[in-house]
Amino acid sequence: MNKQLTKAEEQIMQVLWELEEASVKEVIEKLPIPKPAYNTVSTIIRILETKEFVAHKPKGRGYVYYPIIPKSDYSNQSLHKLMNGYFGGSFKNMVSFFMKENKMDINELESIMREVNKSEKK
Repeated sequence: MNKQLTKAEEQIMQVLWELEEASVKEVIEKLPIPKPAYNTVSTIIRILETKEFVAHKPKGRGYVYYPIIPKSDYSNQSLHKLMNGYFGGSFKNMVSFFMKENKMDINELESIMREVNKSEKK
């Protein structure tokens, strides 16, 4: 998977990842006010199907849509793109940036390091 989502597509994917499956109407209900038009959401979901992020199945007189790309896969790809694009592929540079810019405290840093160590042992 090496496809990027627009902000609108990502917003709809967040809803689908949360709900696991939903009709267009159910997606709209979860979106913030002002609610987008039904046709707008329907079009974006069809684009997500074309990009192979979403599939559908019949339900009643319509369809329900569900993600076929796990959120963790997309998050991981997005993080790597951010790291490679802005931090020269260096996790250390990225963490250093967030420490300086966001005033990350030592407890947060230690928590990150525990997670990194856990993932390296797998």
